[in-house]
Amino acid sequence: MLTQHRKPVRLYIVSRDLPIWSEVETTGTIYQKSTDQFHLVLTEPRVNESASRRKGGSTVTTTPRLIWLDISPCRIAMTMQGDGKVSYRHLWQRGVYGFSRYWLQDDSTKPNPSLQLRNFTRTLWLEQSPFPKLLQLDYELWSEKLQLGSYVLHLEISD
Repeated sequence: MLTQHRKPVRLYIVSRDLPIWSEVETTGTIYQKSTDQFHLVLTEPRVNESASRRKGGSTVTTTPRLIWLDISPCRIAMTMQGDGKVSYRHLWQRGVYGFSRYWLQDDSTKPNPSLQLRNFTRTLWLEQSPFPKLLQLDYELWSEKLQLGSYVLHLEISD
């Protein structure tokens, strides 16, 4: 039986070698699938696009994005969907080459191909008791033989 709890969440993704920093603070719903397997669902706060970036001359509020994580001590999957422009799915497993797949949507009705990159997870650290409290991933992103940077994903779930 799934149990669910609403908790404050902070999610950071930081590049170690590029000027990239992303932070989301929101309330997440955590579902316990088994003793050490969890789903965490977040709704990223709405992002307003400026009038100069959109046609029509007015500020447009985009659709909120859903981020969900499948969490276990050995493997993490993260999926983002819902803003109508970009979606992604990452799969990380300690010491293994996983994948990072991105879908860019446009206004056409044709299906859009995905862009697939590889990631290598150097460390995966999870603290839980009984629910996850801290998660940290240290990984590299690769395209063929070209490294696209080193990144840290840090997740804090408060009580």
